[in-house]
Amino acid sequence: MAHKLAFIGFGVVGQGLAEILRDKKDALKHEEGFEGVIVAISDLMKGSIYHPNGLDINTVLQVLKETGSLENYPKTPGLVTGWDSLKTIRETNADTIIEVSYTDVNTGQPAINHCKTAFESGKNVVMTNKGPVALAYKELSEIANKHDVYWGFEGTVMSGTPALRMPVVTLAGNDITEIRGILNGTTNYILTKMEAEGVSYERALNEAQELGFAEADPTSDVEGFDARYKIVILANYVMNVPLTVAEVSCKGITDITLKEIEEAKAEGKRWKLLAKVRKEDGEVIASIAPEKVKVTDPLASINGATNAITYECDLLGTVTLSGAGAGKVETGFSLLIDLINIDRERQLAKI
Repeated sequence: MAHKLAFIGFGVVGQGLAEILRDKKDALKHEEGFEGVIVAISDLMKGSIYHPNGLDINTVLQVLKETGSLENYPKTPGLVTGWDSLKTIRETNADTIIEVSYTDVNTGQPAINHCKTAFESGKNVVMTNKGPVALAYKELSEIANKHDVYWGFEGTVMSGTPALRMPVVTLAGNDITEIRGILNGTTNYILTKMEAEGVSYERALNEAQELGFAEADPTSDVEGFDARYKIVILANYVMNVPLTVAEVSCKGITDITLKEIEEAKAEGKRWKLLAKVRKEDGEVIASIAPEKVKVTDPLASINGATNAITYECDLLGTVTLSGAGAGKVETGFSLLIDLINIDRERQLAKI
């Protein structure tokens, strides 16, 4: 049976998933038994469309490219336009909401309300927005469990690289005592550039912005705020500890100088912005801060915009995972794998 999807937000990430569903439609059906049908899209700037029998992805993308408005989609019997996000969530026939709206990372809104509305309407949610998971994990988990729906957010930490699912599934049985990671590609790119080419922080940042690795306002990345949300998600989901954003000390990379970079190199070390959470004497301690790590450390060899994470396990020892932490296709994939897992759970429930 087709999996009916409603997109809340349809920017780069949403369109990335739509393109994957179009391009891999046959392979997904043949290999995974997965068939995703987009029935609705609601975007604050691009408009809103809904058809209970499904929308044609090629037509959606073409209309958006040519006109900038979803509501120029060809009018056909049964097509509805103009619904806001909450009405789309409540009243469409979607099984799962793809929550990729523009969200205030400080409040988690409107994505938190989108999640609550979906769960209370008996609908699953998959998302890439960090704010709701970091700020309201306990509350939203309880609502999802109460209504027996699935909440997937693999893409909130390392895009499509399985920083959440991998440890929960394949490291099960271990006590994970510490998580250390390079969870922000922008800052890692800047530090790599400074060391490799001897350029200043300002010049490295400018190049990161030119290449699209950094936003026009890079504050969230370079001050460590982005990584702080991600380590909170890891603590809550992987380590099952109720860490809050306010409990994580946070320092960025803006004060690191070329002199410090060179001094570290002479010591056989390398600067990295590390996100860390560890269990210590019954407490949990978390921080975001630049650190000099030995070149033999698995995280020291992670260069450019790549992300990486190390799990310290009582049975398996140190396990390191690296991969893309951003990107249209990569983040679109993170939503796809959550959708595939919903379908797998559905199949298991039938057995």
